[in-house]
Amino acid sequence: MKHVCDLLTIRYPIIQGGMGNISNAPLAAAVSEAGGLGTIGAGTMPPHELESIILETKERTDRPFAVNVAIKVTPYLEETIDIILKHEVPVVSLSAGNPAPLIPVLKEHGKKIITVTASVKQAVKAEQAGADVIVAEGYEAAGINSNLELTTLTLIPQIVDAVNVPVLAAGGIGDGRGLASVLALGASGVQMGTRLIATKEAPFHEAYKRRLLEAKENDTVIVGRSVGRVRRVMNTPYSQKLLDYEKTGVPLEKFNEMTSEDYHKIGAIEGRLDEGFINGGQVSGLVSNIPSVAELIDMMMNDAASRIQQLHENFNSNYVK
Repeated sequence: MKHVCDLLTIRYPIIQGGMGNISNAPLAAAVSEAGGLGTIGAGTMPPHELESIILETKERTDRPFAVNVAIKVTPYLEETIDIILKHEVPVVSLSAGNPAPLIPVLKEHGKKIITVTASVKQAVKAEQAGADVIVAEGYEAAGINSNLELTTLTLIPQIVDAVNVPVLAAGGIGDGRGLASVLALGASGVQMGTRLIATKEAPFHEAYKRRLLEAKENDTVIVGRSVGRVRRVMNTPYSQKLLDYEKTGVPLEKFNEMTSEDYHKIGAIEGRLDEGFINGGQVSGLVSNIPSVAELIDMMMNDAASRIQQLHENFNSNYVK
């Protein structure tokens, strides 16, 4: 099996998760410049907006980056694929839908394909469809989540055993300890979202970053269970409003409106946490500082290496006779 860094032409096995309509060039470029794989989430962006971010990212870095396409979410699927091909984006991440119809045309144009999955069945189908890398996303992750609610700890080894392509772990990872742990489970690297919000290059509102710094281990909540649209968000006045609406039997259409990308921007970009939501994974409780992206990735890699070495030495000294 080819290593994920060789497949994606990156230095470190750390990729940025798609962030939908709050995606931006400064953060995506910073991740790629630091040796990871920056990602632009197409979300529900109109084609001209996505194209503008791609062009700005290419101005900021000459290293590989990806575009995430949430298949069932975007109303501009065909146009989004056309823009990706037009601007020769080297890596495409596919989520929220069946990737099989899209993979052949993307592969014809030499794209590397990452698919985001939340079950063994999805992962096997993605590999069969031609995915080069599979992201296995646990229930700890921020944003739209699987109704299966499987944890990263249990999901990763099962998917690793079921497929023959590199697997990246997502959900609950934000430091070197997390990276080392999923490597031990058989993953080839990680996908991160929440931890990258709290970085110097991330152009999000200070209220969002401050909420992450203040977060305790139980400061995220699940909304949308009542309508079958599971989403993990930070516990804020607006998320409590969503939970209250669910108790009244809010219809799916109204819930989708209230959790649309417009309300995400109100929270994440404008910082109005009583009027819009902010995504946040359970890793939020581990966020305690705001480094640069390069500092974060370097710390993660060095800490993971140190912990793996320490575990090896401790294991040999205590258990190998």
